[in-house]
Amino acid sequence: MVASANPEDYTNRGRIITPIKDRFGAEIRTHYPLELEAEMGVIVQEAHLSAQVPDYLMQVLARFARYLRESRSIDQRSGVSARFAIAAAETVAAAARHRGAVLGETDPVARVVDLGTVIDVLRGKLEFESGEEGREQAVLEHLLRRATADTASRVLGGIDVGSLVTAVEGGSAVTTGERVSAKDVLAAVPGLPVVDRIARKLGAESEGERAAALELALEALYLAKRVDKVCGEGQTVYG
Repeated sequence: MVASANPEDYTNRGRIITPIKDRFGAEIRTHYPLELEAEMGVIVQEAHLSAQVPDYLMQVLARFARYLRESRSIDQRSGVSARFAIAAAETVAAAARHRGAVLGETDPVARVVDLGTVIDVLRGKLEFESGEEGREQAVLEHLLRRATADTASRVLGGIDVGSLVTAVEGGSAVTTGERVSAKDVLAAVPGLPVVDRIARKLGAESEGERAAALELALEALYLAKRVDKVCGEGQTVYG
């Protein structure tokens, strides 16, 4: 027989509650997943996804959870459990599912634009250190951007995206958002060979997968200060 509990919830001292320890006579100390791949494995195994979430977005969410655990702004006594990353994946999938239902997409795929819902929905699951009042949103946005940039640099490494920068800056601005379909995202840069190279690199085949891959590349370019991004009224414009 096994019983588990979050000690902080019961004692606020970080020790296993005495009645449980007395009855079992043993205490098993566990740890967070040591490797990113293990963290992702837990998410994939436990998350109930209502829409497709590409592997690289899973990487973003796993890194986000790990960066939160390293942050001095987060109360590490309460911690950031694997359940947070699992809920994050389910939240991103739900956002994609909602967009698909509104726009009539039969096979919706989560995109970078959906990552922001994680902060909006799950912020209450995190405990911040005293003195961080008013900075919570900024801290979360910074760490999510960092997770996105680090993931993009790893999965898109080796691709020359100069032609994408030229196209976007030359008038082919790409608009995305919670009410923008995958078809419309791709239509902004039709016939651009670099989009095909990005898609192949990320194993993107369907329209939704290709739009998601393009968004990751555009967000990476924005985070590297190579293209501009303007957000407002439910839309994000790269250009």
